[in-house]
Amino acid sequence: MARFFVPTMTDSTLLLYALILGLVEGVTEFLPISSTGHLILAGQLLGFNGEKAKVFMIAIQLAAIFAVVWEYRVRLAHVAVTLRTEPASQRLAVNLMAGFLPAAVLGFLFYKEIKHYLFNPIVVASALVIGGILILWAERRKHVIGTPTVDDLNWRRALAVGFAQALAMIPGTSRSGATIIGGLFLGLSRKAAAEFSFLLAIPTMFAATAYDLYKNWQLFDAGDIPLFAIGGVASFVSALIAVRTLIKFVSRHDYTVFAWYRIVFGGVVLATAYSGLVDWGAGA
Repeated sequence: MARFFVPTMTDSTLLLYALILGLVEGVTEFLPISSTGHLILAGQLLGFNGEKAKVFMIAIQLAAIFAVVWEYRVRLAHVAVTLRTEPASQRLAVNLMAGFLPAAVLGFLFYKEIKHYLFNPIVVASALVIGGILILWAERRKHVIGTPTVDDLNWRRALAVGFAQALAMIPGTSRSGATIIGGLFLGLSRKAAAEFSFLLAIPTMFAATAYDLYKNWQLFDAGDIPLFAIGGVASFVSALIAVRTLIKFVSRHDYTVFAWYRIVFGGVVLATAYSGLVDWGAGA
């Protein structure tokens, strides 16, 4: 059985890289700056790449989702218990289903093409810049709030947010960024957009991770368990901190700082790639 990732790496190096990527995943997953994009770029710089690496990057997202489940455990438990009796719980369940559907269908249809053609640093950097410009546009236009809380959301707007989420299949776009900014365009408040983005991540990313692992389970063996354990714990802890921080942040600020971060970071990657200063490679 082949070693995990690059055969010449020592075990301690691999564990360190798993820790770094776990932290990157957790910090960036729920911020509108693209966790997948950052993982691809970080993996390329570390030489932590290949088909197996791509699946590792998907798998540690599962730990980040468990952080959201933990953060919203009381609400999720309430919805599960009252689903048959409370209209609010039924409405949230319908909205999550509507928001999940577009990405599920498109991801299933175009899985191979997305993995083959789009998982590379240049696509990521370009998407970071374009997404940053869209965030600036969204923040500078007049924001009329028609949906102040998640409980006020209807299934039509939830479905529209779901189509926005589907754009995040392009690495560098950012799933949370697409859903949050899509929500702002559709009249959700910043807090409602962020919370619905977090909740919508649960079915979406559970499904995406399960499908990816099912398609690639033969790549792994028992020797990979420590890497997943370290990457998963780092992802869970950092994601929990990021979720709590973002909710507090958006109650007092807008998303402009994230837009400029995306534009500058993506611009630096493109500039160093085209100048030859950094060899980002053809793919991650």
